Amino acid sequence: MVTARRTPLAAIVLAAGQGTRMKTRRPKVLHEVCGRPLVYYPVRRALDAGAGPVVVVVGHEAEQVEAAVAAAVAPARVEFAVQGKQLGTAHAVLAARKALAGFEGDVLILSGDTPLITRETLEAVRAAKAGSKAALAFATMHLENPTGYGRVVHAPHGGPALVVEEKDAAAEERAIHEVNAGLYCADAAFLWETLGRVDAKNAKREFYLTDLVALAAEGPGAVTAHVSSVEASGVNDQEELSLAVRALTRRFATAHLKAGVTIEDPERFDCDEEVAIGADTVVEPGVRLRGRTRIGEGCRVGQGAILTDTVVEDGAAVKPYTVAEEARIGPGAQVGPFARLRPGADLGPQVKIGNFVEVKKSRLGKGSKANHLTYLGDATIGEGVNVGCGTVTCNYDGERKHPTVIGDGVFVGSDAILVAPITIGEGAYVAAGSTLTADVPPGALALGRAHQVNKEGWAERLHRARKARAGKRRK
Repeated sequence: MVTARRTPLAAIVLAAGQGTRMKTRRPKVLHEVCGRPLVYYPVRRALDAGAGPVVVVVGHEAEQVEAAVAAAVAPARVEFAVQGKQLGTAHAVLAARKALAGFEGDVLILSGDTPLITRETLEAVRAAKAGSKAALAFATMHLENPTGYGRVVHAPHGGPALVVEEKDAAAEERAIHEVNAGLYCADAAFLWETLGRVDAKNAKREFYLTDLVALAAEGPGAVTAHVSSVEASGVNDQEELSLAVRALTRRFATAHLKAGVTIEDPERFDCDEEVAIGADTVVEPGVRLRGRTRIGEGCRVGQGAILTDTVVEDGAAVKPYTVAEEARIGPGAQVGPFARLRPGADLGPQVKIGNFVEVKKSRLGKGSKANHLTYLGDATIGEGVNVGCGTVTCNYDGERKHPTVIGDGVFVGSDAILVAPITIGEGAYVAAGSTLTADVPPGALALGRAHQVNKEGWAERLHRARKARAGKRRK
């Protein structure tokens, strides 16, 4: 119940349906679009437009939907109302009445499957209502093929008289190309009083929200606001979901291009809403940028790279097919190709991480490098360190993780095994092929190799024995 902090605008987002045309067990509104559940977008846009409270009406898999929405919009808060039985869109809106008790003002009503809706469109519908004396404004769009949509019928004076759902429409009504877009702005008092008068005398035996239009036309009046069909079209099946993903990603790409980012192929670019990219950065084809990834100015992100919640600072280069999650790549650093940065990887300025190197919960100081085939886990590595090919920090003993500390200027030879916990002092050398289990003092040379033994003539004797055995088998 709303008892405090009233704003002139509230919103109801309808997200109770199952979405059977998706052909999946997952509720339709939880299918992902650019890293977020489908329902996130209308909820977020309502919040952006200043709505408070925002009430999400849930039904099918209600607990799962509530948890997903709350996590997606955090730290913003929304309220939830449950539609126990799906008896139509008007019935769904009525489920939110208790949550909005005491609210006086305009109420936006949005569909939970419209990820392309914008704040500007919500504001346009609200402005249409404010610019008239009508109690209801609703969005319409013109479609070449209006099949499946409710047709908007106008009165002789030009204003909207009613919306006729397709199953209830006569032939001349089905010929109308102006259709209901499923977005409304209604005066709260009018909304609750009028919804009680909606009946289910139609082909589907459902309580249609569109009946508000006819009831408003008979009294306080209704107005329309024309909106883009791209924005207002809902997602009903997997193909429409894929089209929505592509359209939203193209919108993000356009915004980055206008801000001075070079995206070599926008049609092969995947990006989430909260990603930021600095000017003069080049993004090659096939890149996926997820979560709250931040990329600075003058960077280059190579083909096929996947970055999730990762910071890439100015001038850094992420080479092709690098995968990074919750990592930081410092200014001027180079990573990849085919490198993996796991959560907690923190690369300082001018660090170089090469192909098939994995870094996890480790910090590398300025100018340090691990150019190939290396694992660095739970390590603190100083400046100017060379980590040779094949080096492994053995950080896990089967029960606990242990740290490796490598001081400034250390040279670690190829194929070194560093068994943690271990500290290698500043300026020390680790000989290639060493397995170290004890600390190394600063400036020392550490060798941990097994003693080499050469057995003269051993290979020749082996070959003669093999030939003898082969001869016996032929006999």
